[in-house]
Amino acid sequence: MFFLKILQCGMFFDHNSSKKSGKIMIYKQFIISLSLLLSSCQFHNNEVEQPLTIEVVAVGEKVEAVRQSFISAIEANYAATVQPRLNGYLTEKHFDNGMPVTKGSVIFRLDARQQHANLLAAQASLESARAKLIEAKNNYDRSIPLAAIDAISKSQLDQYRAVYVAAEANVKSARQQLANAKLEVEYTTIRASINGIIANSAAHIGDYVGPATAFTTLTKIENIDTVCVNISIPMRQYMLYTGRRAFTYDNAGILSDIVLYLADGSRYPLPGSYSYTRSTIADAAGTIVLVATFPNPDYRLKSGQFARIESNIGRATPRIVVPQSAVSQRQNINSVWVIAADSTAQFRQVELGESNGSYYTITAGLNAGETVVLNGGIKLRNGLKVIPKFIKQRNE
Repeated sequence: MFFLKILQCGMFFDHNSSKKSGKIMIYKQFIISLSLLLSSCQFHNNEVEQPLTIEVVAVGEKVEAVRQSFISAIEANYAATVQPRLNGYLTEKHFDNGMPVTKGSVIFRLDARQQHANLLAAQASLESARAKLIEAKNNYDRSIPLAAIDAISKSQLDQYRAVYVAAEANVKSARQQLANAKLEVEYTTIRASINGIIANSAAHIGDYVGPATAFTTLTKIENIDTVCVNISIPMRQYMLYTGRRAFTYDNAGILSDIVLYLADGSRYPLPGSYSYTRSTIADAAGTIVLVATFPNPDYRLKSGQFARIESNIGRATPRIVVPQSAVSQRQNINSVWVIAADSTAQFRQVELGESNGSYYTITAGLNAGETVVLNGGIKLRNGLKVIPKFIKQRNE
């Protein structure tokens, strides 16, 4: 309408002002320029309406177990606390802090003079008891024929026999006291009870150690021939992996292909294996803890060291997977754009499972074979016509 008004105005001006031909030419040029501008706008509008070319991928399905990563602190397989069994002054120390020790090796010695004195006294008591036993036996042996001819009474014979039996008992008691005295002498030499790494000791040479003293514990030895790591799995995932069956303490079939990566990113060469399941659920996190072990023959792994653990969780089952770049995550809503058979875009909410490499596992909302937008979803709206361009994904 605006164009027609200008045209009419130009014609009127031409009719009444024929003498001003120069101005008429200006109006004609203006009309031509305006026509070109309107044609350009119309061409631009037609260009915007052209369908977008969007990169898409086909929704895949993989038959595999879910592989997850866990950060865990390495723990010793077990540890032994070194405690003196008797009181005494510490006189010797035979180890370097933090170094390996072998089972049976001497690590401490206590002042044993009192124990050696007790040992000598116990030996003397045994010898005395043996002498009394010999005397009692001889008296009893002599009394038997005398009692047979009524040279002594039967009650006297019984007395000789009682003394003899008591002497035998005294010898047994003296032997036990001697054995105890020998044990106490042995206890003054403290040996490593297991193979492992020995910690430092708070007690020093000259300290009085033992039960009811300031040093009831001398040190600790950690066995790290095998080390343990904790793998914590949320109960929801655990029930999914186990087919929602009742809780079990035997979960050997859940973990497989367990590997450990050190802090520098290098892979530990020896594989891990499932050991056991902890008896209680972690209250704070609501997780079930599975314990895996790794052999550690060269003591490369240390207790307290952090490592990344990777493991397959659950049995291999068909899983719907899509590239992570195809999934939009906003305000706790996970979504993808699906391209229908008529090449129109459809917004679709999905439920995510675990991530596996550069892929997400989709637990609900998609089916294998559907087409999803790989990138560029921000330009789309429901029902928009697009030109899908299929991208071949590399195998993960």
